[in-house]
Amino acid sequence: MDTARIGRGELEIIVSERNTLARSLHDLGMGAWFGGSLMGAVGLNGVAREWEDAAAGDRIASTGWAKWTPVNGLAIAAHLAGAASLLASNMYRVEHQRGVGASSAIKTVLTGAALAATAYSRAMGKKLEMATSTDPDKAAGSQHHPASMEDAERQLRWAQWSIPVLTGALTVVSALQGEQQKPVEQKAGMMRKATARLGMG
Repeated sequence: MDTARIGRGELEIIVSERNTLARSLHDLGMGAWFGGSLMGAVGLNGVAREWEDAAAGDRIASTGWAKWTPVNGLAIAAHLAGAASLLASNMYRVEHQRGVGASSAIKTVLTGAALAATAYSRAMGKKLEMATSTDPDKAAGSQHHPASMEDAERQLRWAQWSIPVLTGALTVVSALQGEQQKPVEQKAGMMRKATARLGMG
């Protein structure tokens, strides 16, 4: 963890404990979340669309996404655990280094949006999975959902594509935060924040 403190009129950069486990959980979880959703949107859905029997293709895609869901859930949990730990370790920088609070807020909003898109995608996918099932009971159960199959398919495609877009943006913000942790960036950011506070006073 890189922290910075202001004392005796100058900035001192202090390198303390490592956050290897938290960073590993954060990055591996994000990589799986982004990569799995992109592969599904491009590869799995692409193969399903080329299937001669449209219903069979939808059923195959739905089954594939359902198989991926538990792994994706673990990836998301790992990412959130790592992100929370890193945020807690860098609260001093969030408060005192200019730009870190803003990037953290943007990252939080993007994470919430990606989680919402993932949950919505799974809900629409479940409807499609039930509707294309060879089990009559499951197929009948899908009729209780308010959205039509056409609407569900369209909404599902939008949701599935929004996940890699949002998680890709999260990766970019994480890269920015990595740059903000460089000693020179910490020093400049904290000096600007301290100057702004003195000016306000």
